[in-house]
Amino acid sequence: MAGLSASGLKTQIRSYTEVSSTVLSDSVLENIILNAQYRIFRDVPIDADRKTSTGNFTSGTGTVTVPAGAVIIRGVQVYTATGSTYTGANTYLEKRDLTFLEEYISATTSTGTPKYYAMLDTGATGESSSNSGSIIVSPTPSATFAYKIHYNAVPALLENNDTNYISMNFSNGLLYCCLAEAYAFLKGPMDMLQLYEQKYKQEAERFGGEQLGRRRRDDYTDGTVRIPVNSPTP
Repeated sequence: MAGLSASGLKTQIRSYTEVSSTVLSDSVLENIILNAQYRIFRDVPIDADRKTSTGNFTSGTGTVTVPAGAVIIRGVQVYTATGSTYTGANTYLEKRDLTFLEEYISATTSTGTPKYYAMLDTGATGESSSNSGSIIVSPTPSATFAYKIHYNAVPALLENNDTNYISMNFSNGLLYCCLAEAYAFLKGPMDMLQLYEQKYKQEAERFGGEQLGRRRRDDYTDGTVRIPVNSPTP
């Protein structure tokens, strides 16, 4: 399967379920497809969703707004240089619970290079949201240190695009996930719902193995993957 467009996916769902647009209208299918995309987003960490954002701390201010659309913060990198310089000496902040930082901040009034960070609030998530929450760092920055935030963003969705990474690179899994959602909406048949639920889980496992395994290794560092072959019994 070379990939699916949003319109092609709708046609496939109606064809597989043998249900017309009278029941599976465009608005119903758009909701089914949206639910499927969010399920895949949460089931499999996808490299295409990994983003970075750069900026500078404000001296004397310990909070930073995270990038719009950010769902998961994977790391915060702080550079000792000030200004928009993202090279040279740097360190990754240690993530702590907010209660740890509140205790740490109350125990010291010093400023300096941040060492810890915590999620302060979640904001309003969404692909076009301008507020995805903020983080708090400690010690409070003593200068306009440069920082880089590594995060996973809400993926581009088919409601706003004709194709996206999932529809072009995981089209079979997306279709099976949509069919499971469709049969749940249609209240059966249960055997078909279970069939496509199982097929989706099988494809998600393979796709996850690609994203978390084969895409994040190389022959030089990890060696070539070899399949063990047992010697014949003498």
